[in-house]
Amino acid sequence: MLLYLSEYLTQFHSGFAVFQYLTLRAILGVITALGIALIVGPSMIRHLSFKQIGQVIRDDGPQSHLSKSGTPTMGGALILVAIAVSTLLWADLNNRYVWTVLLVTLSFGVIGFVDDYIKLVRQDPKGLLSRYKYFWQSVVGVVAAVFLYQTALIPAETQLIIPFFKDIIIPLGGWYMLLTYLVIVGSSNAVNLTDGLDGLAVMPTVMVAAALGLFSYVTGHFEFATYLAIPFIPGAGELTVFCAAMVGAGLGFLWFNTYPAQVFMGDIGALALGAALGTVAVLVRQELVLMIMGGVFVVETLSVILQVGSYKLRGKRVFLMAPIHHHYELKGWPEPRIIVRFWIITVFLVLVGLASLKIR
Repeated sequence: MLLYLSEYLTQFHSGFAVFQYLTLRAILGVITALGIALIVGPSMIRHLSFKQIGQVIRDDGPQSHLSKSGTPTMGGALILVAIAVSTLLWADLNNRYVWTVLLVTLSFGVIGFVDDYIKLVRQDPKGLLSRYKYFWQSVVGVVAAVFLYQTALIPAETQLIIPFFKDIIIPLGGWYMLLTYLVIVGSSNAVNLTDGLDGLAVMPTVMVAAALGLFSYVTGHFEFATYLAIPFIPGAGELTVFCAAMVGAGLGFLWFNTYPAQVFMGDIGALALGAALGTVAVLVRQELVLMIMGGVFVVETLSVILQVGSYKLRGKRVFLMAPIHHHYELKGWPEPRIIVRFWIITVFLVLVGLASLKIR
């Protein structure tokens, strides 16, 4: 929005042309989203507390979590507002990639909101039934996948890139839609499963979003893409602004979510952020790199799959409790230790993912 205003003002003063630079708009996107989160956060927490929209703690979970009962939840709405406003202000709104990722993110946020509303306001611990939640996630994922496939303008948009190998690029054809669907829905649920400790999900999300912002920038820049031997996708660079907004919004939320948390994001935030990461990764053709950088999310998801599968097949559990962060809690690890160590692991994995840009 402000991009168009700066274009208009440029005719009166050439200095306004500085806002045409993608890097500056990305920086302003971080600052705007962070500012919105920090300013709106306290009043939102007070409102959620007044409405008694607090976390319900499971009796069969770690006993240390019982003290968190009643902590304001659905704080993910703050993240979504900050991301949406910042993106609309600083991104090029003629870019179909920006609208795709923004609408997918908000759609998954709506699904999460309904789930949180049923659990917290209607006091139904089951929330939105899993089959209905998965159905609506699938609807959004399929619509996004079909839209992106139908609107693809160049072959690079539907090719699978293998990290660390510059000469291995696989044309997916119609299989692109299946991969896109799986990445978006899978990433959404993976982040949601990880969101079990204070700040555990949001900081890795911030780090992965920052890295994807870099991937977006070089993918949409012809000279950088050519130099790094990755496909050049016109318009993908504009996703840098969206990723920057995610970083700012996530850091602003972490201000209130850090241990001991003043507010939890709930499904409205976790499902949306996961879907956002998955969508950006699809758009910049880095689905496999997302699996590397988001390794914490992958391991959390696999721990649940292994736990459920083992119990059904053998009647035995692999972990004391799943997702795996609860396993370490029951082993006696303090919550801050688990959180920080998972953050450190994410830093390492993000660096490995970024290395794939050069090691090819």
